[in-house]
Amino acid sequence: MSLAGVCALALLSQAPVASPSQAPETPVPAARAVPASLTAPSQPGTAPAPAPVRENGWTPLTPEQRAALIADQAEAPLSVRLLGMSERFLNTPYVLSPLGEGQGVDPDPTFRLDAVDCLTFVEETLALGMAHGEPEVPALLERIRYASTPAYEDRNHLMEAQWLPNNIKKGLLVDVTRRYAKDDAVAVTKTLTALTWQSKSSQALQLPRERQPVGTFGLEMIPLDKVLAHARNVASGTILVVLREDLPLKATRITHLGFVVQKKKRTYLRHASRGGYNRVVDEDLETFLARNARYDKWKVTGVSLFEARRPPPTLVVKPEPASGSADVGTP
Repeated sequence: MSLAGVCALALLSQAPVASPSQAPETPVPAARAVPASLTAPSQPGTAPAPAPVRENGWTPLTPEQRAALIADQAEAPLSVRLLGMSERFLNTPYVLSPLGEGQGVDPDPTFRLDAVDCLTFVEETLALGMAHGEPEVPALLERIRYASTPAYEDRNHLMEAQWLPNNIKKGLLVDVTRRYAKDDAVAVTKTLTALTWQSKSSQALQLPRERQPVGTFGLEMIPLDKVLAHARNVASGTILVVLREDLPLKATRITHLGFVVQKKKRTYLRHASRGGYNRVVDEDLETFLARNARYDKWKVTGVSLFEARRPPPTLVVKPEPASGSADVGTP
C-alpha cells in the first residue's frame, strides 16, 4: 500500500465500540499507531490490494449520470453541496492511501470513488462540491492536494505545516474554531525541527531535506471536554479535525478529520473510519469524542473547525503558488 494521507492513523478512536452481544474487535495496539501520512510508500513488487467490493452511492452511476449529478444545482450553497456529495460516499470502503500521483513514489490513481481514507474522503468531497461540472473536478482536487504542482514532493503531506495553511492561502478554507467556541478556543502549535525528521516515522515520508518543513505552526483548538458544549451550533458541512498532544518526533498532531452533520437533533461526524467500521459512516459525535477521551498512549487534546469556501475563479484554471495569498472564496 502506498503512502497514505494524514487520516490513515490506525487509531482505536476510529473503531466503534462493540455492544455486549457482539464479539469485540481485536484492537490495534495504540503504541504502534502512526499517522498514515507517515507510513512508508509501497515497496517495489508489492502486490496491489484487492479491489473493494462494498458499493456506495457513486459506483452504480453511469459516467453520464455522475456528470449530471455533479452539474446539478452547482450554484447551491457550498455546505449543501458538500453534504450531498459526501453522503454518496457512505459505506465506501476504507483503504489506506488510495490516491497517489499515478507514477513515481506513489503510483496509486489520482482519483477514484470506490475507496477512501479520511483525508481523501474530505479532499474528493471538496473537489466534487466546489465544481460546477465534472471537468473541473481534477483541477480542483489537484489544488487541494498539492501546494503548487502535482508531484509527490509537493503534496500537502502534513496537516499543520502544509494542508491547512496552503488551502487557507488559496482561499479554500477558513478557520472558524473561535467563531463557534468563543472564549473556549485556545491557541496551540505544532513544532517541526531537524530532530523530528530524524525519526523513523518521519523519514518514511521519503521527502528530500529541502522539502522537509521546519518551524512552529499555529491553529485554534477547542479542548476535548468543551467540544460538546458548542457542537450543536456548528454548521453542517464544517470540517472537523482531531488533534493529539504535540510529540517532538511526530511530524503531525492532527490524526483524523471529517464533516460535521446535524440531523435529528443530534450532531454526527461523517468520516472514513478505520477500525471496526472500515468504511465511511455517520457516527454520533458524542460517541466519537467519548472514545477519543479514553486514549492515554497519545492523548487526544481537542478539535479544530474549518469552513470550506468556493475557490476564486482563477484557482480552477491554474494553480496558485502556496507562498502567496489568495482572496477568500465564497461559502
